[in-house]
Amino acid sequence: TEKKMTLPRPFVLSLMLLSGSIPAAAPAAAKGASPAYDLIIRGGTIYDGSGAPPITGDVAIKGDRIVAVGTVDGTAKREVQARGMAVAPGFINMLSWATESLIADPRSESDIRQGVTLEVMGEGSSMGPYNATMKRQETERQGDIRYTIEWTSLGDYLGWLEKRGISTNVASFVGAATVRVHELGEDDVDPNPEQLARMKALVRQAMNEGALGVGSSLIYAPGSYAETDELAALMTEAGKCGGMYISHMRSEGDRLEQAVDELIEIARRSGAPAEIYHLKMAGRSNWGKLDAVVKKIEAARAAGLRITTDMYTYTAGATGLDAAMPTWVQAGGLEAWIERLKDPATRARVAAEMQKPGSDWENLYFGAGADKMILTGFKNEALKPLTGKTLAEVAAMRGKSPEETAMDLVIEDGSRVGTVYFLMSEDNVRKQVQLPWMSFGSDAASQSTEGVFLKSGAHPRTYGNFARLLGRYVRDEKLITLEEAVRRLTTLPATNLGIAERGALKPGYYADVVVFDPAAVADRATFEQPHRYAVGMRDVYVNGVAVLKDGRHSDATPGRAVRGKGFGRCG
Repeated sequence: TEKKMTLPRPFVLSLMLLSGSIPAAAPAAAKGASPAYDLIIRGGTIYDGSGAPPITGDVAIKGDRIVAVGTVDGTAKREVQARGMAVAPGFINMLSWATESLIADPRSESDIRQGVTLEVMGEGSSMGPYNATMKRQETERQGDIRYTIEWTSLGDYLGWLEKRGISTNVASFVGAATVRVHELGEDDVDPNPEQLARMKALVRQAMNEGALGVGSSLIYAPGSYAETDELAALMTEAGKCGGMYISHMRSEGDRLEQAVDELIEIARRSGAPAEIYHLKMAGRSNWGKLDAVVKKIEAARAAGLRITTDMYTYTAGATGLDAAMPTWVQAGGLEAWIERLKDPATRARVAAEMQKPGSDWENLYFGAGADKMILTGFKNEALKPLTGKTLAEVAAMRGKSPEETAMDLVIEDGSRVGTVYFLMSEDNVRKQVQLPWMSFGSDAASQSTEGVFLKSGAHPRTYGNFARLLGRYVRDEKLITLEEAVRRLTTLPATNLGIAERGALKPGYYADVVVFDPAAVADRATFEQPHRYAVGMRDVYVNGVAVLKDGRHSDATPGRAVRGKGFGRCG
């Protein structure tokens, strides 16, 4: 009783679209016969992920797969009416920090309510490979979310999450910093040939376990200690297994163009594709560099390199106070950093360096300023009342300079202290949204508006990054069409990542499907009230299971670990 639709020619399709629907054939199943499908989503406006104009029709699902798209005959155990709604592939979050939040709450509500069905992790650090020392350090450094590290490798972690039950699918890069720490510790040292060989073997192991490639984060210690040769060597190993390089570059501000050159060089030397995490021009003095960066990327693409980017849809970033201090003071890890900050001479040197552009490090404190830095995350209960205040406000409360206050807070909290930095231009955000090789990532955890998550602040991108794209920049400002936005949330990232059978509405693909109201989708989170869900997403299916029904989470946890091209063949 299955009938697959062959798309009509453009002029016929146009007539059908003008009439408002593609008529569905009457059910053809014989009386008493078993339903042909588990679910049919009827009469929605279908955006298949290709970027082509939408059609009106049906999507049929059986088990965990899409089996028909278009005019679907036959019956289903359940039918859902989607007239007037957009039906699209599930969205891919290219930069997710749901690594710990899924342990605390497997529902992934803030992302599910925006249509995200795949969380991609691994910006610089990953949840493996760990050794015994790393497990101890990671356990001691945990914040509000506490858990036992029951795994050792990255593949073990992904399988552990899947077995526990999660609502979204998950995938990960292996972190270049994680591999480095495994063999070198957290000091500013270069690997010798034997150490580098072991690091490459760890990358190969991670690729065999399903890693998507190597992820780096080069403004933070200890990842910043890695030189280009080291990164190219690791990426060459991953490239043999079909992996890609993805990087929070060494600079997003004063040395932005040089950082882009380094990423392109690593791609060229490794023969692998590369992506820039959360492309931005940080700091007012760097806002004019977008055109030069785009020119570099386009030239590399024209030369045969596949260079792509992703972004979040806000003018503020979020990281820690480590990005406000030079990396030399952080050598050896968090504990060593804190001890150094207690020394008066060291404090004076750090304070002086914080007040000028970093010569060999990315100074976000200088780029934003203390009055444009919102403190969002503390471990110490005594400091939590400061959540939501700017660094300048806290400094005034304490009668100290912002530089001294930042150092004191790191010492008192025993952490990097979560911080939002206002650094970017809204005009550049709008221009970047329109780049055809731009996908999207929240650079945030996936949370819920309850429990442990309310102990800290949040960046509104946690709850609104994807809805903001669809509502503000697509519907309201019309910067790109909805079909193009869907392509860049689905097929583009899936293709870049080398993920098979996801990211499109096609027969045979996994049934990650979203149903939303294009007229209503919008972000509701703000910097003042960040813990607010987006609106407009009605239904979300992950591997054929309804996770969001009529805007309510079903508590279903059908998410799976999604593995890269090297899975099982790079041992």
